[in-house]
Amino acid sequence: MHTVVVLALDGVIPFDLSVPIDTFGRARLPDGRVPYRVRVCAVREEVSAGAFTVRAPYGLDALAEADTIILPGVAKPPEVLPPGVAETLRAAAARGTRIASICVGAFLLAATGLLDGLRATTHWIAAPDLAARYPEVTVDPNVLYVDNGRFLTSAGAAAAMDMCLHMIRNDLGSAVAAHAARMSVMPLEREGGQAQFIVHELPPAPAGATLEPLLHWLEEHCDRELTVEEVAARAGMSTRTLNRRFREQTGTTPVRWLHRARVRRAQHLLETTSHPVERIAVQAGFGSPTAFRERFRRVVGTSPQAYRRTFRAAAG
Repeated sequence: MHTVVVLALDGVIPFDLSVPIDTFGRARLPDGRVPYRVRVCAVREEVSAGAFTVRAPYGLDALAEADTIILPGVAKPPEVLPPGVAETLRAAAARGTRIASICVGAFLLAATGLLDGLRATTHWIAAPDLAARYPEVTVDPNVLYVDNGRFLTSAGAAAAMDMCLHMIRNDLGSAVAAHAARMSVMPLEREGGQAQFIVHELPPAPAGATLEPLLHWLEEHCDRELTVEEVAARAGMSTRTLNRRFREQTGTTPVRWLHRARVRRAQHLLETTSHPVERIAVQAGFGSPTAFRERFRRVVGTSPQAYRRTFRAAAG
């Protein structure tokens, strides 16, 4: 079993603390087994989390048993870490432990020196401060997360879920990550960068949303040639109303939603089959292999062939 240890320092941000606990804790293997053991540790038994106090059941010694260490952000990231923290994290890194930070937790990871010479991200509003405080770190404020292999950093808020799902997917494959995404009620659309490397089964619209039946139908028929007019007729509304409802309930347009659905289907096929790209282009609803490759690269950031090489082994 893979052990994930979340380190809670004084002033820990509650959302940052809860995301890895919930996301890794909800992961399930196809046979129902729990793949992750999640623990919370701290320098002392109780730490402040702003509006409440967190009682951590484990001390720093728990980090020695971790396969993955998560560093949530704190309200005021210190320039010098509490005694023993930096040394313990560096020792864990030397053993090959994966270490990831959430939001301004990047300041904590950078303070250990482990991010020197690497690319990293954090909440966009804190990015200039991170770059100024740690000039050896290349700060990229335009991505949801950065994966350097053993060291990962995420932007603020929901980007922590993207990063945790990315780690689950690399560990256990897309099916397990998709299940964790559904359990975490991930948004329909996650624009930008590496977030698209996570294959989410399309979650439903919010409960009671009028588009929910239509989205299920679109997902099942995304391999067909569909025009906005046809989709509007299926929904029994005008194209203008359809576009407005899509914006309200999914945050995107019908055409873009359909493109994403097709790319997700293609990702699944690339991971789970040996079908040639030309066949997958047809199965996923693209007009031609060229159109498929162009759209896939635009959304995912890489080619279908490169995606298959990267992720098919992880999904197996």
